Amino acid sequence: MIVSGSASQALAAALARHLEEPLAAVEYDRFPDGELLAAVPGVAEAEPDRAVIVASTVSSDAHLEVLQLQDAVREAGVEEVVTVLPYMGYGRQDDAFEPGHPVSARAVARAISTGSDRVLTVNPHEAAVCDFFEPTATAVDAAGRLAEPLPADLTDPVFLSPDAGAVDLAETVRDTYGAGDIDYFEKTRHSGTEVEISPSDVDVAGRDVVVVDDIIATGSTMSEAVAVLEDRGVDRVFVTCVHPLLARDAVTKLSRAGVEAIYGTDTIERGVETVSVAPVLAAHL
Repeated sequence: MIVSGSASQALAAALARHLEEPLAAVEYDRFPDGELLAAVPGVAEAEPDRAVIVASTVSSDAHLEVLQLQDAVREAGVEEVVTVLPYMGYGRQDDAFEPGHPVSARAVARAISTGSDRVLTVNPHEAAVCDFFEPTATAVDAAGRLAEPLPADLTDPVFLSPDAGAVDLAETVRDTYGAGDIDYFEKTRHSGTEVEISPSDVDVAGRDVVVVDDIIATGSTMSEAVAVLEDRGVDRVFVTCVHPLLARDAVTKLSRAGVEAIYGTDTIERGVETVSVAPVLAAHL
C-alpha cells in the first residue's frame, strides 16, 4: 500500500501505478490550536503487509506528517514500513556550521528512523546524510531522468554544473542524452546568501547549454551562471534539476536571465516538473 504525504500526492499516485499497489486514502487536518493530524482511515481493514510512505519534507509540518503517518500504519498493524523521502528537508544542514548549532539533518533522520524499517531518499544534497538514518538510508539517483524532457535537437550541447560538486549529475544527464561536453563553474560561497560565480574556460558561443544541479532553491546562483553564459554568446540555455524547490521569485530570476525552459522532477511538486522519479523509486521497492 502506498501512503502519501500532502506534499507528494502526484508522485505517490504515480508510484502506486508503477508498483500496481493500492493508494491509501489519507486525511490531513489541523486542529483549532494549530496542531496537525495526518491519518490513514481504512488501512486496518485493508491489512497490507507493507506500507510505503511517500512524503517530501518540504516544511516542518511535512516532517510531522511523516511521523504521524508512520505511527498510524504501525498502529493499524502493518508489519513493514518503508519511508520514501523524495526530497529530504534539512538535508543541507549536515554539519554544525557554528558552535552551538545543531546538525539538523541528523536530528530529523533520527526521528524518521524510529518509525521506519527502510528509508529511501532521492539525490540528497550530501550523500553522507544517509548515514544519519538507522538503518542507513538508500540514496536513489534520479539524475538520468532529467535527460528525458530535453529537446532532441540541442546544438553541440554543453552540460554544465554550477560547481564541481555537481559534475557527476551533469555527466549522468549527458550520458543519458547521448551527446555533449561537460564543464562546471567555480562557485565560492561567502555567506548563506552571497555566492560568487567564476567563469570556466568552456566555449559556449553558438552552442546550447544545459545547466544541471541537484536543487534550485532561490535561483540566485543559477541566474548568475546563466548571465555569464549570455555574455559569452550562448545560443539557448536550459536549466534542469532533480529538486525544483524554486523558493520566492526563483522562476522569475531565471526567466529574466534568459533561460529557455526550467525542467525538474516531481520530488517537489512546484508546477515545473516534467518527469517523474517514480520508475527509479519503483526499482528499489
